[in-house]
Parts: sequence; C-alpha cells; structure tokens
Amino acid sequence: MGTPYILGMVEFLSSLSRRARGFLPRKWRSDAPVVPVVRLSGPIGMTSPFSRSMSLGSTAQALEKAFGMKDAPAVALLINSPGGSPVQSHLIFRRIRALAEEKEKHVFAFVEDAAASGGYMIACAADEIFADPCSIVGSIGVVTAGFGFDRAIEKLGIERRVYTAGERKVTLDPFRPTQPEDVERLDQLLKELHTVFADLVKSRRGDALVGDDEALFSGEFWLGTQAVGLGLVDGLGDVRGILKARYGTDVTLKLVQGSTGFLPRRPTGFAGALAREAALGAAAAVEERAMWSRLGL
Repeated sequence: MGTPYILGMVEFLSSLSRRARGFLPRKWRSDAPVVPVVRLSGPIGMTSPFSRSMSLGSTAQALEKAFGMKDAPAVALLINSPGGSPVQSHLIFRRIRALAEEKEKHVFAFVEDAAASGGYMIACAADEIFADPCSIVGSIGVVTAGFGFDRAIEKLGIERRVYTAGERKVTLDPFRPTQPEDVERLDQLLKELHTVFADLVKSRRGDALVGDDEALFSGEFWLGTQAVGLGLVDGLGDVRGILKARYGTDVTLKLVQGSTGFLPRRPTGFAGALAREAALGAAAAVEERAMWSRLGL
C-alpha cells in the first residue's frame, strides 16, 4: 500500500466520521456548543417554604453549576422578577459577575414577564440583555411601605407599652403617630440606596443608556420595545432564537437547577411550625401579588 492509498483512506474515514456525527443527538456531538441556562424567577428575598422567591442562598448552587461547565461559551439567565430585597439583589448580581470573571464566561440575560427594580439589577450582571417586546423593564428606584395603626388601637382602647434602651429604637413604629425625624431619616436612606442602584446601572450599561438620569432613574418602567430605545436592554428576542443565531442551530440549551427540596428544613414541632409557615406563606403570597400588580401584571 502506497502513500496515496493511505492518505485516501484517512480522508475517507474523516469524511465518514463527519457524516456520522450528523446522525447523533446534538448532546452527544463534541462539536455542538452547550449553553447552560439558569432560571431566576420570583420576588427577591421573601424567604418562605411556601413562596417562590430568590436569594443568594437559593440561586448560588445553580449559578456555580452553570459557570462551572468548562466548555460552555456562555451562561444564559432567564429573569422574571418584580424586585424585592436590595441586599439580596446586589448579592446575586455580585456573585454572577464574580463567576463570569473567574470562569471567563459571556453572560446573557433574557427578560420574561419582568425584570423590574431588583430584577433589573440582576439583569445588569449580564454582558447583554434581551427582552420580549411585551416585557416590563426598569423601575430603577427604591420603595418602602407600611401601615399606621395608631388611630385604630386608640379607638379600640388599646394601650401600647414599649420600653427601649436607645431613643431611636422604635423608629417608624406603626403603632404610634408618624414622627417627622423618622421620615427624614428614612428619606436619606432611600436616597443613598437609589444612588447605589443608579451607579450600578451606569457602570454596567455605560454609553448604551439614552436619556437623562431624571427619567431613567425615576422608578418608571417600560415595555421591552421602549427599553431598547433607552438602552436598558440590547435587543428583542428569546433565549432559543438569540443563542441559535449566535452559536449556530446545533447549540444545546441545558437548564441548570439547584436544590429543589420542598421544605429546606424540618423544624422542631413540625405540625405547629407547618401551620405558622402556612400563615407566613399566605402573607407572602399577598405581598408577592401586590409587587406584580404594581407592574400591571
């Protein structure tokens, strides 16, 4: 057998191998890129076994798994959140950025129904943000709310007794009349939080932002089509369409999940604890419904 014959056989076998790969399932092909997908859904920081919520603790495992996939060219985040805790939002944001830089991964964020307030903060951890035309995007602001019961307990003849060490320990107590100094202090805190949020958005979106700060950071929210024009998102599209266009039609999307246990812990006195958690879950459900309602969803 001469050299031409050997070279011909090598070429034939190589061609046969390429054709055979075409009949294999995409997940079995070494040349088909795999992009891990992490779903980040629900209000942020409202922790209860009976409510769907996000926190660093509930998302860290899935994020570690996704960014730990060595051959993946990127990580995709599916975001659907009306916001919530600014601390948990920022912690999730920072963890995503730390993993992206450590693992050298490109990050995509895809907005579903909403990426509002803390949800948008998390979306800003991505290198590129995409939304549906009907998605709700923005609400870059800070809010706190509560109720006043001082007149109600007065009518009922209830006397409230509170003893403290520290004159500001009962700041914003809902069972006493509003104190001007409490409101002034709260206003300062909200403004500082708002500045942190706005600076984060500016640092991530940079020159893509269009419009003045007063409009962008007013707490207003927009549809996906409007958000593109404001530079809050990079384009319109869904995870499958965008990633196929970017990495080819053979790209495989792999959903990555963390722990899915129904009850994260079994407390002492399970029946009583279950009843208490059910009550808390009902309250959380009402609060969650209110958060989505603020966005018209």
